[in-house]
Amino acid sequence: MSATKAKTSDETIMVKPPGYNTEIPVSILTPPRVETSIGTLEFFDGFPTEETARKVFDFLDMSRGVKVFLDGIPAASLEAIRIGMEDIGVTQCNHVGIAEKLLDSNSLLLTGNTDTVYASAFLDLKRDGPTVIEIPPNCGPSTINDAWFRFVVDMGIPGLDAGHGGKYLILPPDYPGDYPEGRFLVEDGYFVAKSRTYVNWVILRGFLVNGSPDAATDLFKTGLKIYPQSLADKPPAMKFVNFTNKIFNTIHSNDFSFYDELARVIEKEPLEMIDLELRGLIASIGIQKDKTFAPDPRMRGILTDAVAVGNATARALVFQTRESEAYLYPGTGSEWKTGFLGGSFEWLKDDGLGGRYLDARTLFFYQATVNTPAMVVEMIGKGSQYAYINKDSGGNFLDGANVYRLRIPRDVPAKDFWSVVVYDPQTRSELQTSQLFPSKNSQRSELAKNTDGSVDLYFGPMQPPESHPNNWIQTIAGKGWFGMLRLYGPLAPWFDKTWRPGEIELIPAVSPGATGL
Repeated sequence: MSATKAKTSDETIMVKPPGYNTEIPVSILTPPRVETSIGTLEFFDGFPTEETARKVFDFLDMSRGVKVFLDGIPAASLEAIRIGMEDIGVTQCNHVGIAEKLLDSNSLLLTGNTDTVYASAFLDLKRDGPTVIEIPPNCGPSTINDAWFRFVVDMGIPGLDAGHGGKYLILPPDYPGDYPEGRFLVEDGYFVAKSRTYVNWVILRGFLVNGSPDAATDLFKTGLKIYPQSLADKPPAMKFVNFTNKIFNTIHSNDFSFYDELARVIEKEPLEMIDLELRGLIASIGIQKDKTFAPDPRMRGILTDAVAVGNATARALVFQTRESEAYLYPGTGSEWKTGFLGGSFEWLKDDGLGGRYLDARTLFFYQATVNTPAMVVEMIGKGSQYAYINKDSGGNFLDGANVYRLRIPRDVPAKDFWSVVVYDPQTRSELQTSQLFPSKNSQRSELAKNTDGSVDLYFGPMQPPESHPNNWIQTIAGKGWFGMLRLYGPLAPWFDKTWRPGEIELIPAVSPGATGL
């Protein structure tokens, strides 16, 4: 294309190509050959060649597959939990899985804790209609999330009953009447909340008493009741399934079967579960309600590549995050990070001015579960707060072959207790070692203290040293790990950052039985 170029006063380059009567902005033209990251793209006077069209369509389908993976993690994750619970016998709303002796490393659950008694149940509002949950008094932080892992309502200490117990009525999305999203009503003795989906996860936590889970287990077994409201006059008997020391999986796939998990959710739930834009994105790769998800060999190959890229992206967001606000103590070199960027359980950026904080949502749901304001907002003495870490003070990934020390300063700002749990970066579940519970808890661990009241925790692949037998968490040579600090009933010094944990420091290799750490 030969043409005379000229610049207007606003620096726009104008050209007069052959066949044109007037000059036009060069910015609106497509040259015959363009070099891009997906290869050379060729055109005949703006018409893309067949080869160019093939390249861009492959890229379009692949990029959409990646986006569906990242946006669909919450739904696939909750579906995987539902299937995992079903596998151990939790199949009806009155069936409740309980970690009677706490959650141990045999179970695969995203960053589950070893410090509270979990009670887990699933509602199917399409099958059962409005469903009642009777919460006993003194229930710990508990919540209900919908099939897209969105907050429905809190229960227990941070909930509407404020720890006094009460009846919650969960309405299905197609229930008639004015029950606007996010508004909770009290009707006929019920705390009423309407879900946007049929499937809902009920996850309750009970606190230890004198370091023992027995009281919380008894609390759930004697006081928790879940039943369809239609059977309120004669509720079905509760069935409790102990999943301590059970081997089962609740983690979504990171291969092509991820899309099968998502397709099940789309098929079961109402169209209105997600907006038109997201529904269209998911449909663009072949997942649509009332249609079989059956990609042809070309699309299957593209999606297999897309999920691999999506998985790598999610892992980069969690473990190599570029989000500066993920770091709790910026400018100090600290590696401690928060899983709730932006301080919003709805994943809003700058109070919504920046729209949905997409990377923040992925960062959280790829490594964790349960979405509630009680884990985000400042609730002095209530709820819980979290910080995770996957690098040492030198900025290196935590390696199970090394020995490390973490100092927890005195006066930890936790009204109830604090804990540190170690996780496997592959499964994002508790690290499996000879320690059934890879954690330390201020309530049930007899931790040796320093003279100033601080506590030093040690991590390494060998047996506990004689000097600190209760302060040792075992790791595995040849395997990475990451840790999470939890504060239950967090106090003001955590929020104003006048108290902060130490960094994880690499120390020289220590032989079994060594002293003087």
